[in-house]
Amino acid sequence: MRLFKKKQASQEAEGNKKTRLPGLGDLPKKYGIAIFLVLAVVLALIIVLHYNPLADQHTEMLKKICACVLIGISCVLFVAWYDKLMVLPVELFNSRKLIWRLSVNDFKKRYAGSYMGVVWALAQPVVTVLMYWVVFDKIFQSRSQLVAGGVDVPYVLFLTAGLVPWFYFQEGLSNGTTSLLEYNYLVKKVVFKISILPLIKIIAATFIHLFFCCLLLLVAVGYGYYPTVYTIQILYYMFCEFMLMLAMSYATCAIQVFFRDLMQIISIALQLGQWATPILWNINMLPDNLQWIIKLNPVTYIVNGYRSSIYEKRWFFEHFYSSTYFWIFTVAVFCIGSVIFKKSKIHFADVM
Repeated sequence: MRLFKKKQASQEAEGNKKTRLPGLGDLPKKYGIAIFLVLAVVLALIIVLHYNPLADQHTEMLKKICACVLIGISCVLFVAWYDKLMVLPVELFNSRKLIWRLSVNDFKKRYAGSYMGVVWALAQPVVTVLMYWVVFDKIFQSRSQLVAGGVDVPYVLFLTAGLVPWFYFQEGLSNGTTSLLEYNYLVKKVVFKISILPLIKIIAATFIHLFFCCLLLLVAVGYGYYPTVYTIQILYYMFCEFMLMLAMSYATCAIQVFFRDLMQIISIALQLGQWATPILWNINMLPDNLQWIIKLNPVTYIVNGYRSSIYEKRWFFEHFYSSTYFWIFTVAVFCIGSVIFKKSKIHFADVM
């Protein structure tokens, strides 16, 4: 009887494999590595063949060499750690339907017990924008500094285009970091894939961010900057920020379980980061030899991208090296975060 049941179960499993659509986890290792290497070679060729006649050619050559070296290192690490690095993407892909349901439930649950509900999530950022606008535009006359730096737009539009992505980054990273502690009852379940928890919190934060993107467009229209084909880039920069937050959250949420003070450190770092990122001020105010330090901050790429989409009317590929650096940085952080998460998750239930 037992042999019959085992045989029946194995036949059902084989039938499920045949009827199941192929997923990310069904991709053979050699094909996965081959796809990554081909994409890396294509990116390296694009970087090498890119030519900017207005830039210093010696500096351009150094940038190309550094970019190609980083791509080469990424390829070596990807091939060496393929099995470890692909565990997390496979789990997320296979749980995509569950992730969406839990994200919607998390968003509803956050404001379920409040009379005004989601209004409170919108009120604080709006009040913050108004406060900064009054202080910096009306009192300190920051508009004149923008014009001196080559940015001739209303300061409230400049400010809103910087604060909207920053609020998204702040909320997404904070909620992603505390996701395992907030859902500790799910972490203790053996069968639950806890790798989806940071992603759930970031998707829930995205719902609020979509509203603020609409608000940003309304502010732009109010000042005569109507949507153009360049405005579509907001979706690209939103995806960039989403991936950056997700990459960082896998490392921070795993460390947070063992080191509970990490969230306090992140809160202080976010406060400092708001002033270190050109959100309230224009990066052109700095000398050219210092701007590269600010551009090492990946959020600077996001903030400048939102502004390019709204009023500068420049495509993301025009910021060629900034785009290349951002994605190399994000992929590297994601790889590091996934390794930290994978090595730590077997101990999560013991310390909660």
